[in-house]
Amino acid sequence: MAHEMLPREALAEIRQGDRVTGAPFATRSAVWGVNGAAATAHPLATLIAIDILRAGGSAVDAAIAANVALGLLEPIACGVGGDVFALLWDPEAGEIVGLNGSGRSPQALTLATHRARARSGLIASHGAITVSTPGAVDGWAMLHARFGKLPWSDLFAPTIALAEAGTPVAQTVAFYLASSQRAFTSGRLGIEETENFLRVWAPEGRTPREGEIFANPALARTLTLIAANGREGFYEGEIAETIDRYFARIGGWLSMADLAAHRGEWVTPASVSYRGVDVWGLPPNGQGLVTLQMLNILERFDVAGMGFLTGAALHHMVEAKRLAFEDRARYYADPAFASIPVEWLISKDYAAARAALIRPDGILEPAFAGEAPGQGDTTYLCAADRDGMMVSLIQSNFNGMGSGLAPDGLGFMFQNRGRAFNLADGHPNVYAPGKRPFHTIIPGFATRDGAPWLAFGVMGGNMQPQGQTQIVTDLVDYGLGLQEAGDAPRWLHERSTEPNGEPAAGHGELALESGMPAAAAADLAALGWTMAQAPGGFGGYQAIQRFAGRYAAASEMRKDGAALAY
Repeated sequence: MAHEMLPREALAEIRQGDRVTGAPFATRSAVWGVNGAAATAHPLATLIAIDILRAGGSAVDAAIAANVALGLLEPIACGVGGDVFALLWDPEAGEIVGLNGSGRSPQALTLATHRARARSGLIASHGAITVSTPGAVDGWAMLHARFGKLPWSDLFAPTIALAEAGTPVAQTVAFYLASSQRAFTSGRLGIEETENFLRVWAPEGRTPREGEIFANPALARTLTLIAANGREGFYEGEIAETIDRYFARIGGWLSMADLAAHRGEWVTPASVSYRGVDVWGLPPNGQGLVTLQMLNILERFDVAGMGFLTGAALHHMVEAKRLAFEDRARYYADPAFASIPVEWLISKDYAAARAALIRPDGILEPAFAGEAPGQGDTTYLCAADRDGMMVSLIQSNFNGMGSGLAPDGLGFMFQNRGRAFNLADGHPNVYAPGKRPFHTIIPGFATRDGAPWLAFGVMGGNMQPQGQTQIVTDLVDYGLGLQEAGDAPRWLHERSTEPNGEPAAGHGELALESGMPAAAAADLAALGWTMAQAPGGFGGYQAIQRFAGRYAAASEMRKDGAALAY
């Protein structure tokens, strides 16, 4: 077992040791390979992905197998109870492919019920009312049917063995499991039952500490059923029946009919050109367009000339974020229920108009959404193979580990994506049965000269598009390496208007990660930004970069992850 650490405050001023080359803030160098690469939030998941690649699997096979493993190894962030999104480079077609694997709200849950149970006009954060249909297993099946090489069951076998035998718990996972136990059992979240959480993740009255062995035989059995029966093993039969009985018992709404009706969809990704690099994102109901909008705005300014991590550069980035987030709150929703002006939102003309609002010597008050023309906790991973396929995949149960609800005997937790709906009449994201909620999880991808260049992601709710933008500017404007871009100190701006109806709080709060230059912090404070204490929620980054005949892969120090290539 890991020994007791000194208090964090005693270590706060200590920084990384000196490196003989590269940026001094980098924690390690990128890894390199010619046959394939993988980067995930847990070393064992990365190792499983590499094993799949070496066995002849495609990058999709590797990504699915790693994602399955993370549901056991990193249950605080993901699992079969959540949704999945992916962007990938198809080398045969020579194009980017997008997958929206998000689930819809239960047909039996009405807007009237939501309003009757709302708290201060917002949907509750946890419990049965926040559960939408899990889309992950269906998304994996769609990816595998189109791009897989190995048998479906081979992708589950490594995790089934780990779940039965048990494996040591990583540091960050142990921290968040303990935090989840405190939250779920406090009574303040209104969760209908907590016994199943305790039975799976705290069978001895507490969650496992760092380095202690954790097994999940219930999840092993669930994965065995899915491995043997494909997607139908989750959306029909024993698992679906158990889920149906569970929600009937606790007074929830998700049913066998909702599960049977679920289907993900292939979608056409959107893109913008940023200084010669084409950056891609999935359209709503996710927030992928935020990254594209931010980059479009920043392209109007010489951020490289402003300097790396200076107050001026950060000020312009934060203002671009605030403007894009107001559009996010106003327009992003399920396109099956609302007309989303995607082309207008990511147009260069609109970006120019938005950029003109930004002042170098003051804060825009208030930030506001544009007027459209007339119109009818998360895990990120990436993998690449010897054929040139690159996969950028993100999968999540949403915040706080998910809804707090685990079905009887199945060993996983349901997502709480339904909390992101709005309750206001006429809003594009207003709740409706059978509708997909606004989503925060977004995979990232970039191409250069029509060829794949970068599969990347930054985890963490609202941090994701902010983090993606910082990665792109670090690479493109400042010339950092792949690992250096991930390790560079980040900023996080919060308390903009939210798609669920939560209003902005003034001009929000700006947090700077430790390691940010003191001069930048002083300049931002002088401009009038409300500076918040660094929350520790600056994302978790993985990336694979393609060069001629080789890959570079990177992870970072904020999570327990690892990158490998061969």
